[in-house]
Amino acid sequence: MSEVFVSNATNVLKKVLVCSPKYYVFNAINEITKSWMEKGETEQNDLMVKEWNELMDAYRANGVEVVEMTPDPSMEVQTFARDFGACVKEGAIIGKFRHPARQVETAAYEAKLKEIGVPVIARCNAGCFEGGDFWMIDEHTLAFGEVDRTDQAGIANLREQLAKFGYTVVGVPCPPANLHLDMVFNIVAEKTCIAAVDELPYNFIQMLKRRNFEIIPVESELVFKHGCNVQALGEGKVLAIKNNKSVNDKMKAIGLDVIEVDLCQILKAGGGPHCMTFPVQRA
Repeated sequence: MSEVFVSNATNVLKKVLVCSPKYYVFNAINEITKSWMEKGETEQNDLMVKEWNELMDAYRANGVEVVEMTPDPSMEVQTFARDFGACVKEGAIIGKFRHPARQVETAAYEAKLKEIGVPVIARCNAGCFEGGDFWMIDEHTLAFGEVDRTDQAGIANLREQLAKFGYTVVGVPCPPANLHLDMVFNIVAEKTCIAAVDELPYNFIQMLKRRNFEIIPVESELVFKHGCNVQALGEGKVLAIKNNKSVNDKMKAIGLDVIEVDLCQILKAGGGPHCMTFPVQRA
């Protein structure tokens, strides 16, 4: 029996690949960072690293093995480990970054996957695909957000490559200001999701309902506060951002165990816990 890596979005999270924001540099490649730069904000890397360490401590405290990249000053946005690709049960899908500032990350992350024994099973070699747009709706259905960083050519290219593994690929078009699908949608527990419903296409919402998902609605104004950007740990546990009280309260109300991490400065970079985490193994 070959090793199983990630077979769905909600099994117990066992191992993640991450990268410290030690050398993170603000880039105006998303609406959130752009607005902070216009206000004269700077990175404050020490504060970012402190917050990131709190997130890593929360992972370790919940039994997750944390594999760290060596941060590289030449890679300004490397801390958002989610985006270089995705992981399914057979291995890794390598994406293709839209922005040149991020394209340098792919080789470094791929080398790390090789080092930790994760095979590459597909590679986006047409159009663009970033991991923040990827969701396993179930063990056979993969949703690819078509927002700002993943396009139809990238989705078509990967649909073709993943068909041989029995995966159905569904495209989910959303307004581009939302950056990635994980900013407006997140699977938090089995058959349970949080969703900025006004930002998502009708057909996708209907598909979730047909599959008996409980949909916790999130207001559109919370999208840029990372209201949907949480990380499911499995067994009803979710890592979330302390400040997003209304979303956290909704998750708690349906019985989820919400572990709150105090993130603030790092969010100005345009990503939350989900963006900073590449799941390598869920058991």
